[in-house]
Amino acid sequence: QVQLVESGGGLVQAGGSLRLSCAASGRTFGNYAMGWFRQAPGKERENVGRISRLGRDIYYPDSVKGRFTISRDNAKNTVWLQMNSLKAEDTAVYYCAASTSVLTLEHEADYWGQGTQVTVSS
Repeated sequence: QVQLVESGGGLVQAGGSLRLSCAASGRTFGNYAMGWFRQAPGKERENVGRISRLGRDIYYPDSVKGRFTISRDNAKNTVWLQMNSLKAEDTAVYYCAASTSVLTLEHEADYWGQGTQVTVSS
C-alpha cells in the first residue's frame, strides 16, 4: 500500500501560481511513477503531469504544457506540481497518484490521494 497526502491547494487569481505537494508513505516511493490528475465538476478526470520513477521521463498534456511542472524527490518521498499562469479553467480538485508504470499513469493509477481543491478566480 502507498498512502498519498496532497497539500497546497487554495484560491488564487487568474495569472497567479500555486505549488501542490504530495507526501507519500508506505512502500518504496522510488518504485512508483507519480502523477497529478484533476477533475472539475461535470468533466472527466484528466492527467496534468506524470513523472517516471527516477524522474527521467516527464509528460504533460497540451492543456498545461509550458505552465505546469511536475518534479519529485525520492529522498523526501514527495512529488510536486508547480502551476503557473493559472486560468479559470484550471479550477478543479487535484489528485496525486502512483503507478508502477508511467505509461499507464496517463489514464489510471494504482493509488490515489484524497484530493485538494484549486480554485482560480477570473
